[in-house]
Amino acid sequence: MTQHVIEMPDLGVGTFRLEGKTAYNSVSMALEVGFRHIDTAQVYGNEAQVGQAIQDSNIAREELFITTKVWNDKLNKASFIDSVKESLAKLQVEQVDLLLIHWPSPSNSEPMSEYLTELKKAKELGLTKHIGVSNFTIANLNEAMQTLDSREIFTNQIEVHPYLTNTKLRAFCQQHDIHVTAYMPFVVGKVLKDDTVLDIAKKHNASPAQVVLAWINANGMTTIPSSTKRENLKDNFDDSVKLDNDDIDRINALDCGDRQASPEFSPQWDE
Repeated sequence: MTQHVIEMPDLGVGTFRLEGKTAYNSVSMALEVGFRHIDTAQVYGNEAQVGQAIQDSNIAREELFITTKVWNDKLNKASFIDSVKESLAKLQVEQVDLLLIHWPSPSNSEPMSEYLTELKKAKELGLTKHIGVSNFTIANLNEAMQTLDSREIFTNQIEVHPYLTNTKLRAFCQQHDIHVTAYMPFVVGKVLKDDTVLDIAKKHNASPAQVVLAWINANGMTTIPSSTKRENLKDNFDDSVKLDNDDIDRINALDCGDRQASPEFSPQWDE
């Protein structure tokens, strides 16, 4: 296992679609429960609330792993670095642990080499400890590796869950030692009602959420589920469930290509 996989906690808390007080409360509760890995993005509009929750928690900065992502309209030489500095000001930190390109979809069709060079510059300037990408396909990663050494790509944050196992892309990432961070693990709650997942949960005397997170963990990925309820955060944080090969095979078989995040500017997805 490479060093960076250990450094980023396997389980983080996501903040997508959480705004205002809701975002603040979710992050505050998550930190109280024990989460130390927090994921946000410029476009979520909640970096200030996330930063305030971190500030108010009084948890030492070095104990936390903070990720944010640069939005499509900032993927150019003119705006990139300033936008990252703005994110840091909102988050009330001097540096994030991980800075990602949110989508390989610059608003003005800037070349990838331009925004990845800026990403690298953000790291050189000490604005982030690590750099990575999000929603990058195999074709995108091949292009990215013309600008960045694959060892510099700390993670590819992509949609992965039992209904979209994304096996081909994950295998490519593994081949190039690019760690995978899985988002939307619960398919907006859909998979938590799945009969197979419920059956495995019963077998392990666990919750459906714990089973899904154990499946992600067994596949060597990091994940960032979000929740606004303390009991769900506690439930997610309990990683005592260990699945056997039969459980893993049964969950793998649920793949049906049910993609949740596919805005009109998405890349051409890998089948």
